[in-house]
Amino acid sequence: MAEKNIQLQGIDLVNFSGFNEKNIEILREKFNSNITLRGDNIFLRGDDIELAQIETIVKELVLLQKRQGKITEGDVNLITELVTGSQDAALEKRTGIKREELDDVILVDKNDFIKPKTLGQLELYRKCKTNEIVFTIGPAGTGKTYLSVAIALAALKAKKINRIILTRPAVEAGESLGFLPGDLQEKVNPYLKPLLDALEDMVPNDKLTSYFERNIIEIIPLAYMRGRTLNNAFLILDEAQNATAMQMKMFLTRLGVNSKAIITGDITQIDLPPKQTSGLVQIQSILQHVDGIAFVYLEKKDVVRHQLVKDIVNAYEEFSARSNGNNGNGDSEKNHLDGNNKNKQSEEPGE
Repeated sequence: MAEKNIQLQGIDLVNFSGFNEKNIEILREKFNSNITLRGDNIFLRGDDIELAQIETIVKELVLLQKRQGKITEGDVNLITELVTGSQDAALEKRTGIKREELDDVILVDKNDFIKPKTLGQLELYRKCKTNEIVFTIGPAGTGKTYLSVAIALAALKAKKINRIILTRPAVEAGESLGFLPGDLQEKVNPYLKPLLDALEDMVPNDKLTSYFERNIIEIIPLAYMRGRTLNNAFLILDEAQNATAMQMKMFLTRLGVNSKAIITGDITQIDLPPKQTSGLVQIQSILQHVDGIAFVYLEKKDVVRHQLVKDIVNAYEEFSARSNGNNGNGDSEKNHLDGNNKNKQSEEPGE
């Protein structure tokens, strides 16, 4: 991590920083580096390449303010785009991705990028571009959670939304919450850790801490969503197979103006009591043909974890096929998946 100090002299600091430091906030959202304004100094800490770009932007803004007497948020956005406008070309050179494939890059992070690795993941990404709500159903290891978080962060970075809400049902898979140590927050943290792991892999610690402190990103149990209306937000419901039918309805009706949602789950790993219906299983027959809502079914060929994960998924499928002891719920879940896979195969590619 490099550090740099830029001194601002002979300018209107109030106008330069903007109302509530809005101009500085634009730079913070654009870059992963830590940007702090103290008096007439801007302190930077982060990647060398980013610090050089930020310094160039600041110097150009200082010159522009001296020339025209003030700067606007539009000026900050314009100069930032001009300075970083060669990003696509740089990414193409660095990664070998062809220019026509850059549209499929979800999130650019420093010198790295996140991009769909399978046709199923690519379908998920494209469906998210054209729908407000996308249900993603598939086995473990297909990147459902990771890709969803990347898509939400890309929307935040592009200022399409103002915040991200990540949630999971706190359903016990063999263990009991009551036997776990600590207060309620400490008890539910293990359920939310996979979402935090994805965020920590994509966002530097300083910036992620800032997002949490300003409630730009929230990670909360599903039960805490009741009563809220979320505008200008990206919602992700993870492990949705463990949401009841009522919880699923509650979550979907939280969606406010200019908001989007991704719901992920694996209907072969339901931890609900036998008499409770999985909201993810039920919702397929309720919303399958509603405009603005899409269903994406990932398969074992979309597994992107260790090869053993794919072998484990195969082994369980073979065992299930041999077993005659399936209960009614298992048969129902399998029929839902089989029926929708047939529908999916009958669709034309890209729809």
